[in-house]
Amino acid sequence: MLAIFTDLADWLTFILFGLSPNSKLGDAVHFFIEDTTKIFFLLVIMIYFIALLRASLNIERVRDYLAKKNRFIGYLTGSVFGAITPFCSCSSIPVFLGFTSAGIPVGITMSFLLTSPLINEVAVLLLLSLVGWQITLMYVLVGMAVGILGGVFLDLIRAEKMLQPFALKAYQSATPATINANEVSTKPTLSFRERHDFAKNELWDIFSRVWKWVFIGVGLGAALHGYVPVSWLEGNLGDGQWWSVPLAVLLGIPLYSNATGVIPIMESLITKGLPIGTTMAFCMSTVAASFPEFILLKQVMTWKLLAIILVMLLFSFTLVGWILNFVN
Repeated sequence: MLAIFTDLADWLTFILFGLSPNSKLGDAVHFFIEDTTKIFFLLVIMIYFIALLRASLNIERVRDYLAKKNRFIGYLTGSVFGAITPFCSCSSIPVFLGFTSAGIPVGITMSFLLTSPLINEVAVLLLLSLVGWQITLMYVLVGMAVGILGGVFLDLIRAEKMLQPFALKAYQSATPATINANEVSTKPTLSFRERHDFAKNELWDIFSRVWKWVFIGVGLGAALHGYVPVSWLEGNLGDGQWWSVPLAVLLGIPLYSNATGVIPIMESLITKGLPIGTTMAFCMSTVAASFPEFILLKQVMTWKLLAIILVMLLFSFTLVGWILNFVN
C-alpha cells in the first residue's frame, strides 16, 4: 500500500521535474515528496477512523484493558505493533495522535512511538544478511526494550501532563476520571452522519495545527538526507574508544533517515571497520532521535517532555553501543 507514495515520488521527481536519481538534489526532493504524502495520508486516515471508532464503540473497554488490567501487556503490544508497522519516526506521529485522542495511556502509546522507527521487516532482513541472526536478534530485543521501558518510565512520571493543551484535552476527553457502567451501557447510538461529523471536526482541528510542521520537519530531513559524513566517521570513530559511542549518537541527531534507508550506511561503516556497537548507536540516533522528528513532536508535547524523551533515547543508544562493542 505504502509503495504508492514511492511511485508517486518517482514520477514527480525523476519524470515530471527531470531530476537525476543519482544527484543529492533529486534524492532530497524524492525523500520530501514521499514522506510528506505518506505522513499526510496517515494523518488523515488514522485521526478520522479512530475518531469514527470512538464515536461508534465503547472505547472505554479497550482503554481499561490496556491501562488497568494488563498494563505490561499494553506496553508489549504497543512495542510489537511499532516493530511490525513500516513507519519512520515522523510518520509514526499521526498514529501517536490517534492513540492519544482515543485515550490510550501515553506510556503505551510511547512504547509504539519509540519502537516503530527502530525496527521494521526490511531492516531486519537486511541486518540478517549483514551481521547475522545473533546481532539482529539483539537489535530487535533492544529496540523493543527501549520502547517498553520508555513507556513504563513515562507513565511513572505522568507524561500525559506534559502534552500540549490540545493533545491533553483530546486525551482527557477520552479518559474521564470515572465511568458509570449504566451510562456506558445506555449510551445513545449515533447515526453515521453524526459519527462522520464528529470525526471530521476532530480531524480538521488536529490537522490544522500540525500540517505546516510536517512540511518544516520533513523539509529539514530532506535537506539533510544523503549528507551523512560516512568517510569522517570511518576515519575518526573506528578505533572503538569508549567516547566514540556517545559521540556517534550525538552526530546522528542532526541527520534523518528511516530504518531501511540507514542500512546501506550501516553496511558501509561496518565493512570499513567501524565497530558494530558504534555503528548501531549512530544509526539508531539517526532514525529515532533526529531534529525533524522532534520538530513534529513539539506540536503535541512540551519542551520538558521532549527533553526527557531525548535524554532517555540518547542514554539508551549509548548503552546499546557499549554493550555491542563489548560483546564483539
